[in-house]
Amino acid sequence: MTLLIIVLILALLWVLAVQGRSSHPGMKELRGWNYAHRGLHGDGAAENSMTAFCLAMENGYGMEFDLHLLKDGSLGVMHDSLLNRTTGQAGRIEDLYTQDLKNYRLENTEDTIPQFADVLTLVDGKVPLIIELKPEDGNHAKLAETACKMLEGYKGVFCIESFDPRCLIWLKKNRPEIVRGQLSEQFLRHGETAGHGKATMWLLGNLFSNIAAKPDFIAYRFSDRDNLCLRWCRKFYHVQEINWTIRTKEEMEAAEAQGNLVIFECFDPRG
Repeated sequence: MTLLIIVLILALLWVLAVQGRSSHPGMKELRGWNYAHRGLHGDGAAENSMTAFCLAMENGYGMEFDLHLLKDGSLGVMHDSLLNRTTGQAGRIEDLYTQDLKNYRLENTEDTIPQFADVLTLVDGKVPLIIELKPEDGNHAKLAETACKMLEGYKGVFCIESFDPRCLIWLKKNRPEIVRGQLSEQFLRHGETAGHGKATMWLLGNLFSNIAAKPDFIAYRFSDRDNLCLRWCRKFYHVQEINWTIRTKEEMEAAEAQGNLVIFECFDPRG
């Protein structure tokens, strides 16, 4: 009997741990769109560039992009913290000042690292945005706060997501009106620990941080989507699933057949 009680308590804790929030009216406005991963890049357009964002809008796509906190407290748009992959130069974006961004060309194009403020001015509510927060060095609260301040008064549709549940917890406490999403995957399958222990990454991959973050959607790696905790969250808590990164028409159709939204790259969903 004792063992049964323990099992039932653990099962209840698991059910409660993976819950989300399904009642946010803002989710409706995010549906019905495909989202270009880091803008519509390729064929001479660098990822997370103003050119890629223009192309996404011109072709009728929403867009996903990444934010880092700069040294002077402003925000730059880039996926990696390290600059070398996309700019060919050494260093970290967190160590740059706003005026430095124009000195870093992206993928040998004429585009340089964008400022978040310039992206908001460019988009101006024309398409919905999925904004990913990329915290470093424990700056999750400052990053989330700065992004939210810059979004005050923005008239377009947007949501905020992060792999770091601390960003979502900050949003839950301080900006509950903003649609928030938990990014995740089966980290251990890919050997990704981000400097944390395997137990921590297992818990994050199985959405146990939901108990504190209460996300409105789960953005989960497409190839990892066969996950019990994800299925439970979607089926019983009716939390929207978004799949990243979709790279073929077949993957897109499989995701959409389950009612999931799509973040895509490397192909044209209209083709």
